[in-house]
Amino acid sequence: MNILITGIAGFIGSNLAERLLKEGHQVFGVDNLAYGVKEQIPQGVQFHKTDIRSKDIYSYFRKMETVFHLAAKNCITDCQADPVETSDINVTGTVNVFEACKRAGVKKVVYAESSALYEGSQKYPTPEEDEHIESFYAASKLAEKYFAQAYARFHRMNLTALRYFCVYGPRQDYRRSIPPVISAFILKLLKGERPVIYGDGKKRRDFVYVDDVNNFHVQCLKDPKTNGETFNLGSGENYSVREIYDAVESILKTGIQPEFRPDLPGESQITLADISKAGALGWKPKTTLKQGLKKSIEFIWEHVLQSPGIGRG
Repeated sequence: MNILITGIAGFIGSNLAERLLKEGHQVFGVDNLAYGVKEQIPQGVQFHKTDIRSKDIYSYFRKMETVFHLAAKNCITDCQADPVETSDINVTGTVNVFEACKRAGVKKVVYAESSALYEGSQKYPTPEEDEHIESFYAASKLAEKYFAQAYARFHRMNLTALRYFCVYGPRQDYRRSIPPVISAFILKLLKGERPVIYGDGKKRRDFVYVDDVNNFHVQCLKDPKTNGETFNLGSGENYSVREIYDAVESILKTGIQPEFRPDLPGESQITLADISKAGALGWKPKTTLKQGLKKSIEFIWEHVLQSPGIGRG
């Protein structure tokens, strides 16, 4: 199958590309490298350095059978600081991708929404229909949803929405201004530095390993029951930020204590996915937190701190 991934140089995109290549697919990628790292793109991908907001992308979608649209501005702190750019990338860019898919006659589009749509929810585990947005990032993702519905309605496009919770694993976005907690903790501790916890460390997050997410990506290619639907992708369990720190520290045994700083705006206090809808199709996460942390530590040590190809960030 010919498959195109936007945001292919990013965390989830590069891992997905590697998986699809192993499955025998022809993989094409689009990324402007504003957030992604070119060295993370697997060998065998036909890569185009292009911004998703440009009409230049249209030609790359020809002859594609499936598109995974993962490109986004997704650091909540950065999105809060610049809602104009957030809208430009996440809304205008996504509509441009949908338009490219429409013109090319792409059979299926799988695109990233976000668990941020549940920021204000008080229902745990949170089902797909319980949307309560608070941040600018979440607002941009809600707009994506409505444009997807419009393209499905007026152009009969086949779109599947995935709401990722806290996906982690190799190639996680350690270069962000405020990196995701797992990669941030691992990187700091391996360097012998004090990691930062924003707030009191009691926020709880649903963490899911990237390989488990990719299992559902592959299922989307094969299972027509995913067509036109929205799915939560999480583990169905959550841990406090402090518990994650302690879990990483228990593996590395550095003896370093975290530094506490004031809380960040726009973040939910609890995330916990109701994964029963994806589970009804036979999907379930298989990687334990300890297994996932060990794999993440191995990758950061070998490919970030020891590799000149990716660099220290």
